Amino acid sequence: MKRLYIYLLCMLPLIAGAEGRTTISLNGEWEFEQTTIAFPPKKYTRKIPVPGLVHLATPRIEQYEKFFRRPEDTELQEQHNFLDIDYTPMYNWYRRKVQLDKNLEGQQLYLTIRKSQYVTVVYVNGQLMGRSIECYTPIEMNITDAIRPGEENEILILVGDRAWLPSQAAGSIDKEKIRYLPGIWDDVFLTATGKIKVDKVLFLPSLKEKKVTVKTRLLSAYPPQMLYGDPMYDECRLEFILKEKESGKEVARKEIQGQAKRDNQTFFETEIEWADPVAWSPEHPFLYEGEVRVYDNHTLTDVYSTRFGMRDFSRKGKFFNLNGEKYYLRGSNITLQRFFEDPDCRDLVWDREWVKKLMVDLPKSIDWNAMRICVGIVPDFWYDLCDEYGIVLQNEWCYWQTHGWDDQIRKEYTEWVWSDGNHPSIVIWDAINENWDEFIGNVLIPELKQLDPTRIWDAGYMTDEHMGGNDEMDEPHPYRALTLMHSSELNDYFRRNPYNLGDLNAWEGFRNIQDAGVPQLVNEYGWIWLWRNGKPSKLTVNNYNYYLGAEASSPEACRQLQAYWLQLETEWLRAERNIAGVLAFCHLTNNYGFTGDWFINDIKDLEVSPAFDWFKHCFAPEAVFIDLVDQRYTKHLAPYLPGSHLAFNLVGINDYKKVSEGKVLLKLLDKEGKVTTSIEKKIRIAGHDKKVIPCVVELPQQAGGYLVVAEYYPEDKKEPVISRRYITVGKENTTYEYYEIKP
Repeated sequence: MKRLYIYLLCMLPLIAGAEGRTTISLNGEWEFEQTTIAFPPKKYTRKIPVPGLVHLATPRIEQYEKFFRRPEDTELQEQHNFLDIDYTPMYNWYRRKVQLDKNLEGQQLYLTIRKSQYVTVVYVNGQLMGRSIECYTPIEMNITDAIRPGEENEILILVGDRAWLPSQAAGSIDKEKIRYLPGIWDDVFLTATGKIKVDKVLFLPSLKEKKVTVKTRLLSAYPPQMLYGDPMYDECRLEFILKEKESGKEVARKEIQGQAKRDNQTFFETEIEWADPVAWSPEHPFLYEGEVRVYDNHTLTDVYSTRFGMRDFSRKGKFFNLNGEKYYLRGSNITLQRFFEDPDCRDLVWDREWVKKLMVDLPKSIDWNAMRICVGIVPDFWYDLCDEYGIVLQNEWCYWQTHGWDDQIRKEYTEWVWSDGNHPSIVIWDAINENWDEFIGNVLIPELKQLDPTRIWDAGYMTDEHMGGNDEMDEPHPYRALTLMHSSELNDYFRRNPYNLGDLNAWEGFRNIQDAGVPQLVNEYGWIWLWRNGKPSKLTVNNYNYYLGAEASSPEACRQLQAYWLQLETEWLRAERNIAGVLAFCHLTNNYGFTGDWFINDIKDLEVSPAFDWFKHCFAPEAVFIDLVDQRYTKHLAPYLPGSHLAFNLVGINDYKKVSEGKVLLKLLDKEGKVTTSIEKKIRIAGHDKKVIPCVVELPQQAGGYLVVAEYYPEDKKEPVISRRYITVGKENTTYEYYEIKP
């Protein structure tokens, strides 16, 4: 595995240097130890990689087995209270001794920890530098007074357990997590600058107006005014340079003058225009680089650069627009904080090649263009990959159950926007998961829209009714066939609430999705999760027992049902053209958790399940679906009569602006795979639309299980897009066999 570490010698090299700023990476191996009391250990007996979490320490931490368990069987469980812990919370000590170049004398030195959870305290050469309870945004401390350039320096970082995260901290509760692993989980580095530096910067694009609004926050390390007549401000000049990231070609430049308040932050805003900006999109992820140069009077004191993309993401009616065109989102979810407690997680989260395959290569292979970062954000380089290769993101804070005081939530969410707001891949800020919060929805989000007006905000289950007409989108979670009751009640439940799996018009109970006036992004559905060994998850034991009966213990049978179920539910959602996006749940999670993902065997190999293979078809931008209720797994429909005529519809959908034309080959296959009936139809689907095609098929005289297959061949594609339905011809209460096709 290729880690994102730069292993440093005792004398740290200048990893990235330029006139005005030097950056020194502290990623790599640190000394590590745990204690039960809040005093540093007398000796360090372990090593640990940074970034990483405490499970990566070697030798292993003493309570490793309590954090990572591999249950033999699954038990139905709906949620977990994080207060119910079965381990001893520990203090986690990271130590690093570094010798800095003598040339850094006179510079301001800042230590940055991009992400550390859950309570972080920093000491440098025995001096307390500060404490932070922020888990998902950068922690930056001025350590100049404690550092001795040219000598050995000790950096000591204490990371506390989740149990000690104070009440005011924003979020960090997930009722589907059991283990909350602490640790430093993103980059750590030192920055050397002059007295006035760039603290934060946002390059906010407007492709339509061919300009970028640059919002800059400077930080001055000059001492504050102490005596009457002492200066309060210093003259400064900011120079902004925009370049094409790949070629380095300069496209625009601008200077502004100002004053930086001493010992404080100062805000600046300007606009930069140029004639022909190139749009960023998943199909063409073109990147720019924005550079900010700060001059203290006439002396260059800092140079800061970051990537950004020129893209407009907005809503028009019930749909999302990307760069002025309607844009349907297709994809899945990443629950990284849950994956952290997976015994097979190891150091994969920080392996660039593995993450690229997970986040880019596999999604693009099945026409996904979007991901929801769900119940907790990800290391910074994950966003970089999505910027570089083109995946749009709904970026969700770890806020499910209510946790946090308003002032602290405001502080952390504001820093979140400043820190991640240059990534063009992030198009939606997601403040809450499946919940409501008056302060976040109606006070904080409007404030943050002023800071970043280029993105859409989601507020969980808050709708226009809760937000006084300011709702920008909803994220409904239309789960079907929830089976959390006792198993003895299942048959009665389904007799009273039969689920018509495969019916593309089955919207009873979900009319709010169709009737809403803002974009509906369905980012969770499919109550049919499996663990990677083919066993049902904690939430779906009853589903498999009910639908499969004796076969529920067979991994192959479970995977077949899951793939078929998810295909049909995805078709149901995508056939409703008023839905702005469909994101299946879930692409990555804890293997032994309440839900599951689409992988099998060892997660390091990213070996996909049949469900993922079938996603290639039901998520195809141009597709034709069969509108017919399943008869293989559902138990409430009588079989069709032999020799009768079956009438149903085909529904063609088109996510693209251009017209989709081609042919549909409709086939009926018996249990041996023999084609008993074949019909060919021409189809033309208007852009961003759907087409309904009535069909009538004469059923065979022979009783049995049959497979209805629709193969759509768009004119410009060689491979068909496949939809399928199992039907039964013959007698009730009879067991039939069905032909299985490979996607």
